[in-house]
Amino acid sequence: MGAVPQPHAELPIAVFDSGVGGLTVLHECLVSLPHEDFVYLGDTARFPYGTRTPSELEAFALELGELLVERGAKLLVMACNAATSAALPALERTLGGRIGVVGVVRPESRLAARATRSGQVGLLATPATVASGAYERALAEAAPGARLHPVACPELAPLIQAGGEVDERVVEQVEAYCEPLKRAGVDTVILGCTHYPLVRPMLQRSLGRGVAIVSSGQAIADEVERALRERGLERAEDRRGEYSFLCSADPESFRTVGTRFLQLPMGAVRHVDVAPAPQAAVA
Repeated sequence: MGAVPQPHAELPIAVFDSGVGGLTVLHECLVSLPHEDFVYLGDTARFPYGTRTPSELEAFALELGELLVERGAKLLVMACNAATSAALPALERTLGGRIGVVGVVRPESRLAARATRSGQVGLLATPATVASGAYERALAEAAPGARLHPVACPELAPLIQAGGEVDERVVEQVEAYCEPLKRAGVDTVILGCTHYPLVRPMLQRSLGRGVAIVSSGQAIADEVERALRERGLERAEDRRGEYSFLCSADPESFRTVGTRFLQLPMGAVRHVDVAPAPQAAVA
């Protein structure tokens, strides 16, 4: 292994996710920080993460984090709720001395704490994220009197990642997952998966316009800006940043589906090898 580049302002911000969902986070970062460079890695070969075990998620996150740091990065963003929930402490322990690490759970929970009026907060997330209890802990820290109502949504992210038409199957899944939150009378709902903003209008229609929906994109963009400022790693604002893409499965499929999530032009996507993983369990 060669020498790892030390963080400096000219290096890109590295973002990783289980697939294309994290491109919704990257979109907000590109809009909020247009002068910064970014590299995004989608681990499409091992998608979905939402039904993986905590030990698998930790191993994946450490592998991807090391890969991106070795390529050169000044900040590492985990744009995956399941990976953040299972592996953020391990990543901070392993890489924290070399690079700052930003996850999605705490920033979203702080937004939800500010948004809720009743203290009744819903969570839509993958089974792995719900089982981790990470959002309960983060919300209890941000709003000690609030109560979280989590709903596991095993089928929603794969349906969205498939990139097909929004059909009755998607509508039925959204309605079914929102029903327990409506019964609980929540006034704020956290989207605990970066794929879910793609069906946000459908979720809002099901939950009702009086319910605030919190997603990770803007929260992460704000956290990234703060982390760069604290470390003195910002680029000059009079430049236009660049962004590039890596994925662990077929680059053309990633580019085709990813364009819908990023909502900005995507250029070439380069393939990277990752360790094989057991097939995800059926939820």
